Amino acid sequence: MAKASSGTPATVALTRAGVAFTLHAYQHDESSRSYGEEAAELLGVDRARIFKTLVADVGGRLTVAVVPVAHQLDLKALARACGAKKAEIADPAAATRSSGYVLGGISPIGQRTPLPTVVDASVTEFASVFVSAGRRGLQLELAPADLVSLTRAVTAAIATL
Repeated sequence: MAKASSGTPATVALTRAGVAFTLHAYQHDESSRSYGEEAAELLGVDRARIFKTLVADVGGRLTVAVVPVAHQLDLKALARACGAKKAEIADPAAATRSSGYVLGGISPIGQRTPLPTVVDASVTEFASVFVSAGRRGLQLELAPADLVSLTRAVTAAIATL
């Protein structure tokens, strides 16, 4: 198990929970705007195993959606999974305020304000997956069951090509 030496809220939360994880650092290019794609390329990991964290407004409530970087978030599917009529991507300022993380480094783990979380069902296809560790240039690898458990997420088909 990795130590929380990087000190991000995500790694601290994982360490406190006794969850096994591995940190993967890479040199983030500040001009990159596709953070997940950049991580996949630089770490040499299949894009289907790296999951991006998005914050959405679902029926007036902020909600975390975790989907593979190889796909897009299906907002209608997210709304259905949450029992709402409509979902839209949250205002970036609201996402950073709520999560405590910067855009491109939002982790589903260790968020300042715990939010309802939906993880794409494809997460169960892998022995381990990658999510942001809480800053650009740092991913953490963990078991899908630990991701779902720690975030108290539900899984649903919320990704689309």
